[in-house]
Amino acid sequence: MEIRNILQSPEGYAAQNRAIPPELKEKAQRLCWEYNRSAPDQKQERQAILTELFGTCHPLTFIEPTFHCDYGFNIHTHGLTVINYNCVILDTSPVHIGAGAFIAPGVCLSCAGHSIDARQRSEGIGTSKPIRLEEDVWIGANAVVCGGVTIGKGSVIGAGSVVIRDIPAGVVAAGTPCRPIRPVTEQDRIPLTQMAF
Repeated sequence: MEIRNILQSPEGYAAQNRAIPPELKEKAQRLCWEYNRSAPDQKQERQAILTELFGTCHPLTFIEPTFHCDYGFNIHTHGLTVINYNCVILDTSPVHIGAGAFIAPGVCLSCAGHSIDARQRSEGIGTSKPIRLEEDVWIGANAVVCGGVTIGKGSVIGAGSVVIRDIPAGVVAAGTPCRPIRPVTEQDRIPLTQMAF
């Protein structure tokens, strides 16, 4: 099986990272560089770059620079996606971002990992597992989502959290490691009478 096919597999894998051809990253590095240097009013140019970079790019995908990823072809947006400043997606496996996703500044989605064993780690042996954000997920500032995690529909991840296991749908979750704190309820709705505009 070709290396790119392994990278795009919905299954996790372990691999000798040094065996991955560097040219697989070159396109993503160039496109991220172009995107991060584009002017704020270059909306069409930015959309064209994201469409070329991502495996699937919904037209309602909005990303504030700076943005970095490993390959790009493993990132799939499936509806409105708002990614704020300084996001990193290490897409060594597929990353699926459901419609209605809000990703705050400084978030890292990291499919990639390294061997726990020091000798293997120094030899470049690593791991990778996919990440899935279901619809209407909000990830707070500076949170980290690790490989193999699915965050359920409508859930909110608190700022600074480290998500190492699946989070169910419809909850507020936070902490290191991240865990559900409570369900999202009707009481979380902001009353219209409190709206300034």
